[in-house]
Amino acid sequence: MDKSSINSVYKTLAKKIGAPKTELNYLNPYTFLISVVLSAQATDKSVNAATKDLFKVVKTPKDMVVLGERKLKGYIKTIGLYNSKAKNVLNLSKILINDYNSKVPSEFKDLISLPGVGNKTASVYQNEILDIPRIAVDTHVYRVSNRVGLAKTKTADQTQEVLELITPKKWLKTAHHLLILHGRYTCKSQKPICDECVITKYCLYLKNEKNKKNISS
Repeated sequence: MDKSSINSVYKTLAKKIGAPKTELNYLNPYTFLISVVLSAQATDKSVNAATKDLFKVVKTPKDMVVLGERKLKGYIKTIGLYNSKAKNVLNLSKILINDYNSKVPSEFKDLISLPGVGNKTASVYQNEILDIPRIAVDTHVYRVSNRVGLAKTKTADQTQEVLELITPKKWLKTAHHLLILHGRYTCKSQKPICDECVITKYCLYLKNEKNKKNISS
């Protein structure tokens, strides 16, 4: 996809979606990081439902350690993989207390060294909290990018590298949210709602589908 089309894809999505922002609810940098860790292979809606009560009693790493793993599981048991996530959250909180004075580190290498924090989670944190332009790639961003034709990659990390390279500077901060929201509500995994899509003129997937129909007919 050429530079003009790439810019038009983001511009068109922004015109429809508006000023996008995270759909995760949080109180401070620490609770945001916890929400992102919990959101792995889970919906933002399910995470918000669980943290609504959790964040009434937990606002700092110390609060989390005092709460303990057993009680934490009680709050997040409706979220997928809650057992392993509870362990990661407790270990992460202890490390923040012992090594970072209970503050979430800002350096990428320090973030990804924390239990349960990978490339995507660290990128989401830096983008949202530190205002560092990063394009975190979840299943939605990966699918939309490769389906539309922004990228042609085999892994999420490769997709992030490509997107951060080709995305115009103007859209680097919001690209993550624009692609997520488009994938979540329009360019769905099983049945993309192409009739409601605003970027069909740029979409490689739709062009391929039309070619298949023409060949079969």
